[in-house]
Amino acid sequence: MSKNPDEYRDDDLKMARPVAGQGGIAGYGRRVFSSFRNPIYRLYYYSLIGHWGPMQMQMVTRTLLIYRITGSGTILGLMALAGAMPMLILSLYGGALADRMEKRKILIYSQAASAVVTLGVALVLSLNILSSDVPGSWWILIVSSVMQGIIMGLMMPSRASMVPEIVRPEDLMNAISLNNMGMNFFRIVAPAATGFIIAAWDFGAVYYIMTALYIFSVVFLFLIPGNRPAVRQGSSTVTEVVQGFRYIRAETTIMLVLLFTLGCTILGMPFNMLLPMFTEDILKVGEVGLGILMAVSGIGSIVVSFILASMQNKKRGILMLLSGLILSLALIAFSFTSEWYLSLVLVVFIGLGQTGQIAIGFTLIQYYVDPGYRGRVMSFMMLGFGLASLGTFFGGLLADAMGIEWSIGGLSIALAVVTVLMLIFSPRLRKLD
Repeated sequence: MSKNPDEYRDDDLKMARPVAGQGGIAGYGRRVFSSFRNPIYRLYYYSLIGHWGPMQMQMVTRTLLIYRITGSGTILGLMALAGAMPMLILSLYGGALADRMEKRKILIYSQAASAVVTLGVALVLSLNILSSDVPGSWWILIVSSVMQGIIMGLMMPSRASMVPEIVRPEDLMNAISLNNMGMNFFRIVAPAATGFIIAAWDFGAVYYIMTALYIFSVVFLFLIPGNRPAVRQGSSTVTEVVQGFRYIRAETTIMLVLLFTLGCTILGMPFNMLLPMFTEDILKVGEVGLGILMAVSGIGSIVVSFILASMQNKKRGILMLLSGLILSLALIAFSFTSEWYLSLVLVVFIGLGQTGQIAIGFTLIQYYVDPGYRGRVMSFMMLGFGLASLGTFFGGLLADAMGIEWSIGGLSIALAVVTVLMLIFSPRLRKLD
């Protein structure tokens, strides 16, 4: 008879506990990769490969393609807005679903839907309906962005809140850091590979590969045992969302971490979406340069993920704030340089700051939240990604009016101010373990 997830967690994770006398490099390696001893976590991790790959490939492909077709920062921002609005509208509902339904099923349906969307884009590219030779065809990418926004709004609260159901609380930082390590590995590999694939075979080949990766994810999600929902389906979804609001208002620590993480996402994330404006107009390095920049940013992310995976649950609040400060200062410097090699160095620190802030913020929230509210609280985190896309839209408008340097630079200065204020006036965050 097969084990349920709780039995896997209790029995198999005993192997992950450190044994006295196991030090040195081998002991460090066991600490860093301890969550992989959990067989359910391994299946979940394999399914994430089919999520991370397309996400990073799409970030290069879709933004570069629409900018090649239109040459407009405003339309580039409009595409981000098109993906943001469904996320803003649906993420709270997605959070309620995550607490009411089996998260695994939500992920299966969502990844399958993503495969359908990317296959559709691949086909219109193959038929030359969507092309830089057809200037008005950019609307297809806007529609695909809306559809992906709907999927992400419904899916991400479940994905973000599933890890605590798989691993022990004391392994949560390790598991989330390993997730970030894997995602950032794809930040290194996928964008550079995407740039070369576009140069060799054009944009359509990338979308066919993305479709295959989504199907890969669905296969491994089917192998994960089901789990019970966190709450019973007694009250309405609206009532549960309101209860989530009240819970956050009553929990000051969670609210502060949420606010800081949302601020970093809204002010720092537009850089990723508007990066083609730097590579095309300032650095003049084309699709290969765009892929290399995004890949190099993953180096800093990998480094900080290794550190966090082996770190004890201490001083995480101050580390989160310092990560935000590193991110803001690196973004300011990047915004106002036109030197290629300096940009490569700065983007490493951008990746380090982004990953450190997001990973620690996610961990702290999931560590302190009541399990019955986990999906709804994580849906508020997902609102940040929707608002970041809204910020990208306004960033695109500013870029067309003032230049991309002052657009991203201004947002980064605002982020630096917010971070310094938190460091000075929020001792609760500074002292948080």
